[in-house]
Amino acid sequence: MLKLLTLEDFTPFVNTTFSASLTVGNTEFVLVEARPLQAAPNAQLLRAPFSLLFRSGAAVLFPQQTYTVRHSTIGEFALFLVPIAQEKDGFIYQAVFN
Repeated sequence: MLKLLTLEDFTPFVNTTFSASLTVGNTEFVLVEARPLQAAPNAQLLRAPFSLLFRSGAAVLFPQQTYTVRHSTIGEFALFLVPIAQEKDGFIYQAVFN
């Protein structure tokens, strides 16, 4: 059975590197923010909702899709990443857990 990831699994790893598998190799993402989100009133949730922001220094924009992501401590898991901003040094991607 897969572990249900929570905000607490990620907060110790802000400013650390995660790698994602691409069809042509791997790329690195740095976790730049892990923050809670407001749950809907009376919601029956398995975990508190949260958001993660990752920065990629790659010169290309990766499409919105599910990636296999690895971290040296958390391990390997699937993560749906959405590009949300472009910066001078790369792109910002968001993953939302609800």
